[in-house]
Amino acid sequence: MKAYRPFFVILSLVLIVGLACSIGINTTSTPTQEGKTTSPTAEQSSPQATTAPQSAEGAINKLTDVEKAVVQIVSQGTFIDPQVGLVVNGAGSGSGFIIDPSGIAVTNNHVVTGSALLTVYLNGEKHNAQILGASECADLAVIKIDGGPYPYLQWYSGPIQTGLEVYAAGFPLGEPQFSLTKGIISKEKADGQTTWNSLDHVLMHDATINPGNSGGPLISGDGKVIGINYSAIKSANQYFAIDETTAQPVITQLETGKDIESIGINGTAVRSDDGSFSGIWVASVKSGSPADWTGIKPGDIIYQMEGLVLSTDGTMKDYCSILRTHKPSDTLSLTVIRYASGELLEGQLNGRALTVTKKFNVSGGNSNNTNNNNNAAPGAAYTADFTKDIGDYESFILDGSTSQQIQDKSLLPFVKNGALEFNLNQKDKYVYTYYKPATYSDVRLDMTAENRGKNNNSVSLFCRYSPDDGWYEANVNNNGMLSILAYTMSDHSYHNVYNGASTLIKTGINANTYAFTCKGQILTLEINGKVVKEIKDVHYNLKSGLVGMSVSSYNVLPIIVDIQSFSISLP
Repeated sequence: MKAYRPFFVILSLVLIVGLACSIGINTTSTPTQEGKTTSPTAEQSSPQATTAPQSAEGAINKLTDVEKAVVQIVSQGTFIDPQVGLVVNGAGSGSGFIIDPSGIAVTNNHVVTGSALLTVYLNGEKHNAQILGASECADLAVIKIDGGPYPYLQWYSGPIQTGLEVYAAGFPLGEPQFSLTKGIISKEKADGQTTWNSLDHVLMHDATINPGNSGGPLISGDGKVIGINYSAIKSANQYFAIDETTAQPVITQLETGKDIESIGINGTAVRSDDGSFSGIWVASVKSGSPADWTGIKPGDIIYQMEGLVLSTDGTMKDYCSILRTHKPSDTLSLTVIRYASGELLEGQLNGRALTVTKKFNVSGGNSNNTNNNNNAAPGAAYTADFTKDIGDYESFILDGSTSQQIQDKSLLPFVKNGALEFNLNQKDKYVYTYYKPATYSDVRLDMTAENRGKNNNSVSLFCRYSPDDGWYEANVNNNGMLSILAYTMSDHSYHNVYNGASTLIKTGINANTYAFTCKGQILTLEINGKVVKEIKDVHYNLKSGLVGMSVSSYNVLPIIVDIQSFSISLP
């Protein structure tokens, strides 16, 4: 993931209380706002494709006029930052610009959403403002400033090309003085995926911006808005702005008072250091929003939406794709992690409110200590307890002749005598059972399985299972044959990474221990405490996903296998 940084600056922290959680999350601080504009209404001719006005004096006059329509926005409220912790009565500063004489202005979602009070400073004067609409995925918000009429800015209508001279306007570092820096467009379509929004592409330029510039305009030499500044890669001296073609359609909808691509949170994608855990960290929640109604609170991590684990790539892309796939009124399932109280909650947006479904220890997702009470946090080490029910597991079944999924409840495993029993009464059926609260990248799986039926069966451990991509599987037959496989969803086929055999397996009615480690591209299979095969996969490149176990039947029945133990650890 590119090291984008948001450009919203926290001015003061009245009270900071650190959260008791140690999940090793990588993230950036809260991003800055983007702006939007309306159609030009000033009595000026349409701008031309030029890098600057015809005279230096004219350029100075036009850029001076810009200052009259650029505002500093101070938002106050209480939020929970993933790096800082609880911030009570904190104040943050960003920028914005007026697009209509009535006081309609544009800024970023992360600057204003969840705030209790907005104050706008224009030409040294203080004004109150209210939020009309916001978009989490575009990181845009439209506000209405009290009073008016006000000077306002127009959009640049000429071609935006690499080398075009541009100026970044705003109020960096939380200071009250207006600032203007100069540069050029260095890339017309840079990657727009970040930890706090999701756009197909944005403008990249080298007109320096700093924290506090978020939501301020990127303007042409003749004072027209080319884009909305919102982030940077400081180490490369490159800065980013949302172009007007992307921004204007969103802004037009936000002006009507509707939120777009939003559930009402100020959120940031987070991901553990090893990639085994990810989600959307909620810094603040808009009162009366779908997120508020379903019970999401600041400090929550939205782990899954519609069953999909979020932010596995460290960005908001999947989260925003789900919102863009559904109507705002659609009911969407949610799984939320509340680290402050050690709870896993499930519910629905526009439906069932969140309720606690599991308690876990808040020891953290990077712990290498196996938790024997079945209360590990998602992404942490875990040991199954098959004396209880298996509500944390789900299964799917493949027909061996077609490799296609089938539905047959009679084939599903069940708890019996402290073990998870697979009792397969049909030929050529492969039953996969996975642990659903957590996804993993690098992981070690251990299992003890006892064969109580015929020899003609196999047991497996699998990692990085994704319904979209596939999984890796270590498969051992009761007769000693074994394989390491990659199943790819693109062609619904198994592919051999390795085929072989081992004399380590105890054939017949016996218990064997198995271990499967997936670490980077290296896949390692152990049987009864000894490494059988370690191999590097260079073809399928499966990154992260769910983990579990499998039992398969072939042509001799019955197949009865008891999984006596199953554990997950981080290698």
